[in-house]
Amino acid sequence: MRKVVDKLFIKYSEWSLIFLRLGVGFVFLMHGVGKLFAIGPFAAGISGTAGFFANVGIPGAVFFAWVVSLVETVGGLAILLGWFTRLSALLLSIDMVAAILVVHIPNGFYKTGGELPLLLLLAALTLLFAGAGKKLSIEK
Repeated sequence: MRKVVDKLFIKYSEWSLIFLRLGVGFVFLMHGVGKLFAIGPFAAGISGTAGFFANVGIPGAVFFAWVVSLVETVGGLAILLGWFTRLSALLLSIDMVAAILVVHIPNGFYKTGGELPLLLLLAALTLLFAGAGKKLSIEK
């Protein structure tokens, strides 16, 4: 059975990274836009994001609200387009490590939904090492 499945899908393996890029890029873009502009399902805006960061003890909360908002928005869009994929994936990986260490582990990993940042971290690391791929990417 495994050989049949392998034979069916091996010829499409170059398309695998586009699916990862679409998922990762979209999620980061939506979270970033919400932090930046206070629109969408994750709407907090810069002031709300800075308030949350201050609440969890992040020094320079307004500065880091801007940094995280821009990294998630621009990085998410870049990954969607397959443009500066490795750099974006590196910055987004750092973003997720910080989220996991500062918010999710201290406040209960499962209680705070730490699975999503962990999955996004691992996906971003995959893109960091693999790059954008050959299909539907500006980088080529």
